[in-house]
Amino acid sequence: MQTARKILDLPFGTLPDLIAAHARERGDKPAVVHGDATLSYAQLDARMDRVAAALQRDGLTRGQAVTIVGATSIDYAAIFLGAIRAGGAPAPIAPSSTGEQMAAMIADSGAGMLFLDADAAATLGDRKVPARRVALDRSDAGEALEAWLADAGAPRPVTIAPEDPFNIIYSSGTTGTPKGIVQPHAMRWAHIARNEAAGFGDAVTMIATPLYSNTTLVSFIPTLAWGGTVVLLGKFDARKFLEAAERHRATHAMLVPVQYQRIMAIEDFDRFDLGSFRLKTCTSAPFSAALKADVVARWPGLLVEYYGMTEGGGTCILNATTHPDKLHTVGQPAPGHDIRLIDEDGNEVARGEMGEVVGRSPAMMSGYHGRKQASAEAEWFDPDGNRFIRHGDVGRFDADGFLILMDRKKDLIISGGFNIYPSDLEAELAKHPGVRDCAVVGVPSEQWGETPVGFYVPADAAPAADILATVNATLGKTQRLADLVAMDELPRSAIGKVLKRELRDLYMEKTPA
Repeated sequence: MQTARKILDLPFGTLPDLIAAHARERGDKPAVVHGDATLSYAQLDARMDRVAAALQRDGLTRGQAVTIVGATSIDYAAIFLGAIRAGGAPAPIAPSSTGEQMAAMIADSGAGMLFLDADAAATLGDRKVPARRVALDRSDAGEALEAWLADAGAPRPVTIAPEDPFNIIYSSGTTGTPKGIVQPHAMRWAHIARNEAAGFGDAVTMIATPLYSNTTLVSFIPTLAWGGTVVLLGKFDARKFLEAAERHRATHAMLVPVQYQRIMAIEDFDRFDLGSFRLKTCTSAPFSAALKADVVARWPGLLVEYYGMTEGGGTCILNATTHPDKLHTVGQPAPGHDIRLIDEDGNEVARGEMGEVVGRSPAMMSGYHGRKQASAEAEWFDPDGNRFIRHGDVGRFDADGFLILMDRKKDLIISGGFNIYPSDLEAELAKHPGVRDCAVVGVPSEQWGETPVGFYVPADAAPAADILATVNATLGKTQRLADLVAMDELPRSAIGKVLKRELRDLYMEKTPA
């Protein structure tokens, strides 16, 4: 049998094989920690075997989806990994989905097995789904997990090819059925390989986002692949995160910007001993330069921002610690990643000009599950026929090759024929001392086609009208906000993205036609 090191040196390998190798070589080492519970590598490997054997016993076919919906737990992690060992493709679903969305995604995935907890079962209700139900917790959401695992025997070895699906990640969305992004084993192997220098072999990685999120998996997977320890946390709480990080002597963490914001706002942040940290990473949402600078100044270890997509394409990397003058950017293309900017006609723009971001790398989705047209619309081909993924963002490269993002293409506001980038307006709003958090969206306007409206979370008692007047005085005539709405909190997804569609809908509902 090959050692973990030999597997990692291969052009292609699999995560289950690496975990098995770690179980042989360092079986007693903690692999997954959640609260007071811990699974060593030997225990995790054995649990994965039981899950894989039970899935195969019940008819799982190669590449078939296995749906999981519930709160983060050790069993969730073991089922996710065991499904891969069995030759299946875990398809985790956000518990925050509506019952209709949940049922539609389960059906769309083609899964024959559904693992869920009591809360997910309550959301799903009596909707019929073509999958056998097994309870993730000790509830009556489905068959008892231990009873389902019983007498499964040993799993049959499965030969996994690079193009086989590793998992299906359903894109976030507030209406309709999210698209299933099929990520092949080759894509995940590229993620593992690019982290060789990240020190995951002896890492203690804090997992503070849900296991159904690709944001989580880009640190969860390499930690286990290289033989580190993952610490699973429940619902995010900034103080509890710091307490757990101190207690576990954490070395690594992947957090989204809103989590960094809440952590750095803790009044006694500096009393926590975070000296064990070597690497902190961030992705998934805009990360302000000021917040990056605060993290770099007060939190030990490197701060690295990743810019990319769940669909794959190209990734940019910004080492914020070593590039303090580039904090307004998302960094440079990663080695082996090709990122270009194109215009509305699909032609590349000149360096320094703005364009839509497209990217190509070894880490790219196979496509959207069962959606050929949507898959084709997400692609761009260069004159040589090379396939790129459209990122949906608008940006430009500076003179040093660092990418500056302007906005999501779909969030661009066209008012009176002028292009307005919400991020520019949000930056001005954020400077006001009366604003703690903010977002800008475009709403329909009879006069201008669209007009920008701001939403903010107050930092003090300054009237909205005063803030609006002050901010508009700093903006160009075509950029000025038509309205400013105070809110207790901005609506965000589980990984911290502002749900701008909800803000737009809320404003339209409250504003007379």
